[in-house]
Amino acid sequence: MAETHVLFVEDDDVIREATQLALERDGFAVTAMPDGLSGLDAFRADRPDIALLDVMVPGLDGVSLCRRIRDESTVPVIMLSARADSIDVVLGLEAGADDYVTKPFDGAVLVARIRAVLRRFGHAAGDRPGGEQEPGQAGGMLVFGDLEVDTEGMEVRRGSEQVALTPTEMRLLLEFSAAPGTVLSRDKLLERVWDYGWGGDTRVVDVHVQRLRTKIGQDRIETVRGFGYKLRP
Repeated sequence: MAETHVLFVEDDDVIREATQLALERDGFAVTAMPDGLSGLDAFRADRPDIALLDVMVPGLDGVSLCRRIRDESTVPVIMLSARADSIDVVLGLEAGADDYVTKPFDGAVLVARIRAVLRRFGHAAGDRPGGEQEPGQAGGMLVFGDLEVDTEGMEVRRGSEQVALTPTEMRLLLEFSAAPGTVLSRDKLLERVWDYGWGGDTRVVDVHVQRLRTKIGQDRIETVRGFGYKLRP
């Protein structure tokens, strides 16, 4: 089996070298770059399986780099931020990142998050382990007003227009479409979509829901205050 190729963009030499060694020990192939511009060049040349981007890198900051990558690809992106309460976390998610990890981080935690994201992407268009189907796939084509969700072809249309979703957005929509009208809590969505077996930052859910709304219609997903979200049938 081919090694998973990680693009890692980090300007701190010590963190970059130590993290690269840790990832390589866990079986990943790593391309490590010290700034955003070289990171963008490496992304275009190598087409990695996943990108780890520090928010504060010179030349082209991590948020801008994430946005440039997302313009060209749906490859999973994890942002690295020095502060959990930083606005940079939200900016990175809004730019198209799928998850984030706060620095300083434990190497084992980073590897676990990388593998969780890769599992999520690997299953976005297929079955879950053990033959269990993804939510919503059994019905084939699901229709909610002008929204059509093809759970077998993994395509979404709104009216006559095809909607381009990232794998994370697609999994989120599948969870909603599997139980239209049912309120799904943020914690439940973190568990099902982000594969968190522990408490996570619900901002990840909120930002992705907002991104999904901009693509499928602002009124299609309803906020139920104090409980979560639901898809309007």
